[in-house]
Amino acid sequence: MTAQTPELPAQLSALFTRADELAAILDAPPSAADVPRPEHPRPQLQRPTWRSLNGTWQFEIDQGDSGRERGLLERELAQTITVPFAPETEASGIGNRDFLNAVWYRRTVTIPADWDGLRPILRFEAVDHDATVWANGTEVARHRGGFTPFSADLSSVPGVGPGTEVEIVLRARDPHDVPQARGKQSTWYHATHASYHRTTGIWQSVWLEGVPVDEIRSLRITPSLAGGAFSITAPLARSTRGTRLEVVVSVPGGEEIARADVRADLDLSPQLQLVIPEDQVRIWGPGAPELYALTVRLLSAEGTVLDEVRSYAGLRATTLRGHEFRINGEKVFQRLVLDQGYWEETFMTSPTDSAMTTDIRLALEAGFNGARLHQKVFEQRMLFWADLHGYLVWGEFGDWGISGHGPMGDNQQPTATFIGQWIEAVERDVNHPSIIGWCPLNETHQVLHDRLTQLDDVTQAMYDATKLADPSRPVLDASGYAHRVRGADIFDSHSYEQDVDRFRVEQSGLAEGAPWANRLELGPDEMPFADGSFSLPFAGQPYFVSEYGGIWWNEAEARRAEEASRAGNNAAESWGYGERVRSEEQLYTRFEGLTRVLLEDPLMFGYCYTQMTDVFQEKNGVVDFDRGRKLDLARLREIQQQRAAYEQEG
Repeated sequence: MTAQTPELPAQLSALFTRADELAAILDAPPSAADVPRPEHPRPQLQRPTWRSLNGTWQFEIDQGDSGRERGLLERELAQTITVPFAPETEASGIGNRDFLNAVWYRRTVTIPADWDGLRPILRFEAVDHDATVWANGTEVARHRGGFTPFSADLSSVPGVGPGTEVEIVLRARDPHDVPQARGKQSTWYHATHASYHRTTGIWQSVWLEGVPVDEIRSLRITPSLAGGAFSITAPLARSTRGTRLEVVVSVPGGEEIARADVRADLDLSPQLQLVIPEDQVRIWGPGAPELYALTVRLLSAEGTVLDEVRSYAGLRATTLRGHEFRINGEKVFQRLVLDQGYWEETFMTSPTDSAMTTDIRLALEAGFNGARLHQKVFEQRMLFWADLHGYLVWGEFGDWGISGHGPMGDNQQPTATFIGQWIEAVERDVNHPSIIGWCPLNETHQVLHDRLTQLDDVTQAMYDATKLADPSRPVLDASGYAHRVRGADIFDSHSYEQDVDRFRVEQSGLAEGAPWANRLELGPDEMPFADGSFSLPFAGQPYFVSEYGGIWWNEAEARRAEEASRAGNNAAESWGYGERVRSEEQLYTRFEGLTRVLLEDPLMFGYCYTQMTDVFQEKNGVVDFDRGRKLDLARLREIQQQRAAYEQEG
């Protein structure tokens, strides 16, 4: 086991220092309360009038989902839980890993006395899976989807106002036997193979925000690198006569460099163009977290500030040119790592804000320049830290949970709610410069045949909705396996071939326009009008291998296996792809061989190595589950620093 922490290269050390400096300037002060995860949950739209509601809540498991009939809405609950940690986790104080069909939460909240004239908005960053919220017994919100935020306006609840108390009750239903976007949450009792323990109920921050009646509801910040400008759209709660929208741009912690304003009483979502002076143009890119601080104000006809929010933005561009995926006009090879975003004591919830920073810095130290944020919608603060480190990420969705609900050829059945939940995620995250592409689906392994299916409908709808919501980034319809959108922006495959020579042969077809694509071997009578392909044909798009490697290694387990003269592969205890390497040295040899195959292909724009950390039984991480140094990161970095053939001029 590699125990020493080597000295960081000067470039990385400077980058980490710069990220900390930016965070001190752009981040809101944490909640004054002594609670877990006290930081502002929404770094790109901050007001000073907010309170964290993390901490102790009443809690009760409702195994039969009969709590409403049994009076759980009206009475005290039997236990307490620490929010925002899910009841399956030890950090929550519950630690129940069984199937939890429904759970209930209760807490009395005091509206701050100084919020006169403000509407109290109750915000949940993520609740898994179907949530209903009551305030003082009045239903105020319903939401379906375990990955995206929702809110409830408490101002219309009788008796709620500044200085008053309001009793909040939330019920979360989480059935395990229906098609549902659940990501890596196991549908078996045990965590096994590449599926992990479940998450039910509240698993991201809960907070209260004081919002004026004339509210800036959100921001849409679209960079134009060619024009050295930002297009800014601000949807408003209402149009009030004589109002104006004003945006001020400054260097973080420094001087104002640009300002623009526009009438806000004609358009429900006023828009303006904000041009950055030529001598102040700074480009956000890999390892270059050049950001601008934004102050957005809604002004009355008399110039009074009706609402004000703080945000930030980065000038960054993506474009496609033949087989190329360019970032800021340059051919940047994407050396990505698959990040599952799990922790042993807290599961999908990051235990601390700094834990997310640690994962990014370990990845950069190992030579990766970005990540696929895999099978969940990560917390907004993960994207904040990616922005601050110049760390490339793909925005993805936790779509797993739809397999096996139909016959062969119709075995994947995502529902209409997948489209709505995904667009909520895109809307939430669209302003982050670190996101360079979108990918709504992953490994939808359904054979292509001559009948349109539910998977075809939902894949096309999710792709089209993404392009409509954000035309500025490329979209991959599904990562690996079932590409159902003809001529989609990007084409990819997953390969866990562990033999370097066979991997080289497998990947050699890209030069002839026939790259490796995932297939299923079918017998002659198994599936009429199907040849085993999951996908429509490759159409010359930019191509990358978006999952490879997954090298199975744990030193202590390998030693025990050697002593017992057996390889061993209990998928609930230790699991990885292919044959387990017998030594750490073998791992480096295999990693280098597989990686060089991809680096040396001039038509390949990137790769994604599986994976960043060990996760429970899955033992194929660059670091262990506790983020301990399982491997020599400097050695991995040296292997990856070879210049990719794709990056050559031309």
